[in-house]
Amino acid sequence: MLHLAKVAFLSKYKCSCPVRFCNIFWSLSLSFLEYIVAFNGYFTAKARSDFISSALRDVDAVNWRIVRRDNPASDYPSDFEVVEIRQDARSSLLTLQDHPYIKRVTPQRMVLRSLKLTDSGTDGASPCNDTRWVQKWQSWQSSRPLRRTSLSLGSGFWHATGRHSSRRLLRAIPRHVAQILQADVLWQMGHTGSGVKVAVFDTGLSEKHPHFKNVKERTNWTNEKTLDDGLGHGTFVAGVIASMRECQGFAPDSELHIFRVFTNNQVSYTSWFLDAFNYAILKKIDVLNLSIGGPDFMDHPFVDKVWELTANKVIMVSAIGNDGPLYGTLNNPADQMDVIGVGGIDFEDNIARFSSRGMTTWVRSHAGCQASTCLSMASESLSMLVFCLSSTVLNRELVNPASMKQALIASARRLPGVNMFEQGHGKLDLLRAYQILNSYKPQASLSPSYIDLTECPYMWPYCSQPIYYGGMPTIVNVTILNGMGVTGRIVDKPIWQPYLPQNGDYVDVAVSYSPVLWPWAGYLAVSISVAKKAASWEGVAQGHVMVTVASPAENDVSNSGEMTSTVKLPVKVKIVPTPPRSKRILWDQYHNLRYPPGYFPRDNLRMKNDPLDWNGDHIHTNFRDMYQHLRSMGYFVEVLGAPITCFDASQYGTLLMVDSEEEYFPEEITKLRRDIDNGLSLIIFSDWYNTSVMRKVKFYDENTRQWWMPDTGGANVPALNDLISVWGMAFSDGLYEGDFTMADHDMYYASGCSIARFPEDGIVIAQTLKDQGTRHLLFNLMMIIIISVGNHLYRYSKVLEAHLGDPKPRPLPACPHLSWAKPQPLNETAPRSVHMRPLPFSTTALSVETNLNWDALSLNISLLVLKSFCCLIFLWYSKPWYTIIQKFGLSKI
Repeated sequence: MLHLAKVAFLSKYKCSCPVRFCNIFWSLSLSFLEYIVAFNGYFTAKARSDFISSALRDVDAVNWRIVRRDNPASDYPSDFEVVEIRQDARSSLLTLQDHPYIKRVTPQRMVLRSLKLTDSGTDGASPCNDTRWVQKWQSWQSSRPLRRTSLSLGSGFWHATGRHSSRRLLRAIPRHVAQILQADVLWQMGHTGSGVKVAVFDTGLSEKHPHFKNVKERTNWTNEKTLDDGLGHGTFVAGVIASMRECQGFAPDSELHIFRVFTNNQVSYTSWFLDAFNYAILKKIDVLNLSIGGPDFMDHPFVDKVWELTANKVIMVSAIGNDGPLYGTLNNPADQMDVIGVGGIDFEDNIARFSSRGMTTWVRSHAGCQASTCLSMASESLSMLVFCLSSTVLNRELVNPASMKQALIASARRLPGVNMFEQGHGKLDLLRAYQILNSYKPQASLSPSYIDLTECPYMWPYCSQPIYYGGMPTIVNVTILNGMGVTGRIVDKPIWQPYLPQNGDYVDVAVSYSPVLWPWAGYLAVSISVAKKAASWEGVAQGHVMVTVASPAENDVSNSGEMTSTVKLPVKVKIVPTPPRSKRILWDQYHNLRYPPGYFPRDNLRMKNDPLDWNGDHIHTNFRDMYQHLRSMGYFVEVLGAPITCFDASQYGTLLMVDSEEEYFPEEITKLRRDIDNGLSLIIFSDWYNTSVMRKVKFYDENTRQWWMPDTGGANVPALNDLISVWGMAFSDGLYEGDFTMADHDMYYASGCSIARFPEDGIVIAQTLKDQGTRHLLFNLMMIIIISVGNHLYRYSKVLEAHLGDPKPRPLPACPHLSWAKPQPLNETAPRSVHMRPLPFSTTALSVETNLNWDALSLNISLLVLKSFCCLIFLWYSKPWYTIIQKFGLSKI
């Protein structure tokens, strides 16, 4: 437990006791010829077999069988079967999906987990077992102050959340990780998890392990005939939860239910998890720890089953992933509203670099008696704290996934200097969560509990740019947590109430929301725009959105039929006059596609361990640095989430198209050409598209019994070529990489295309790079204009019709239209602070501007630059980009 504290000591005394770092990798693949047939209810094995036989009899399917599942759940009714279909799969699947009792048919997925442990040491240091080192360590560690936070939650609590400039490395590290999280205080009060059922889904546990006294049940869901842990990961996880002896877990008296869902080779299947989840519901598990995750939030059988688990009051805790520091990397199921997601921070309250970024509940990352940086260990830590908290509540009926999440969110302490997409609601405070749960009254709450577009850095990226009339609406997604019941609804409609003394009438608000809150949660999408009368005004405007949530009363003694809870969502925005056209940039998000659902490969082909482009491209995630640079130069960047036909190009100086995978409507192409003729600048970041390489990264799809190639390359170069052909430009299917220097800047070009055709009077900056493709290709554009065999872009495209054969565009969709809420103005002053706590409590429980000349410069030339990992085409019409080009020295070339 002390290894993370020893890191500070090693830095001071230069000793080489290594800390073990753990990296977890996941890979998903489709199981050969196997499909999960999900039913719309629970049926006996005979009934399920009859349904499938009846459906397949209509298509004369003969070469199929129901896969036998020999596990503890096989004695009970189930809501799915695993079917192997060896011939005529397409017609069989379509027939199965038409059966009235069958909800969905999806391919069986195989999950492969791999763990990699590495040691970090200090060169030239003395060994860890050196006597002098031990004496120094004992002296240093024992001198650390061990101040414990009081159970009293006075005003001092709110001022104890920040860093101090004089704080030294790892100050006040306790002797045991439980002291850091203050679990020992609950232990002393007699709360050790007694009576709480915890499920561990991992690699199993040995029957007579000496460190566990309360293992209620061990079950095996794999195809291996053993219950023991041959790897050690499951034992480690269970140890963090309920170990006894010298390395005590967080909830030593909790009931352990061990679910062996991974083999010794760390292989698992979706059906194994589904059976195990059904059994967990049957056993009335209280808390389920799931230290797995992945990018496929559209794995419907898995996602649906997680919803069913939480609907049955199972509190699920899941790690958010080890894919940091890149933004937008939150894993499933931790990204679901009804699941408690766990990230990682260090002893100095710094967000762990490896921790995935996303709005979630955060906790420190620990691992038993030796240090580890796997977020699977963080999920166990939080799971155990959830167990402890559950055991402290006298009225267990009040504990459910929503109320537990509300308590954790409301008690969290915000970390200074970190935005909401890194820390979520902040660092867990166990004792405060304990007091909140023990004074809890069923109610609804919001996450985040307020919208303040002036609060930086917490509200980044919203706070990084003021809003103005004519800009794309700012959309903030808010989660509604409903602690009153598993189902609920919003009464009438949300109400927008602007504060007139705070200029709230200068703001227009539109709200969309979940028609049904289930399970335990829903969404509130708040669109914010500026009224026309504020086109030339600058200042701060405030108001709030009022939402009333109703749920059926479980124990209705008043015969009222339902419980209600009303919450306010304060809104505060900074408004500026509409910027000039030359300072406004529009990012095209509509034409970016990602996995899931389609097979879209990574832009960088050297990333072989993770070939799927599941992060996508966005100005606030993988292009975050570029966004901040543009903002620092005085640009205003907006995001277009609709076709190109849905924006007024006369209001924008530049349109950014970055790694576009989508096709283009004919109307979009026509409009864009007209917009450019009228002065719009266009910048295209292309990527690779090579059919030979695409064939190498193909995979076998059981739905059609065909080999599938990626739906595009790193970008949809054929579509881009169609877009820019009118100007005599085209990209090739060449595939290049390499390092080069441009204007004293070191550049790396990773898996990008080259230029096939360009106007003679244009400016081309060329570099000699390595050919990354399998062969040299001629600049034959017809090779890449023809859609390759096996391409399934039509299945996921918003542009193409969903059918085989020649690609045809769909009808152009209508542009989004927001229904602005009718304001109900309040002639009163807004609260002094909108930073409201996420949950109301009883009183007993709580006491850039720049000086550049932005005149337009019309130049009928084009500039092409090879930069970073893509091809850029500048249709150069405005002076701001001329300023950027001068910065890189391109005007001298």
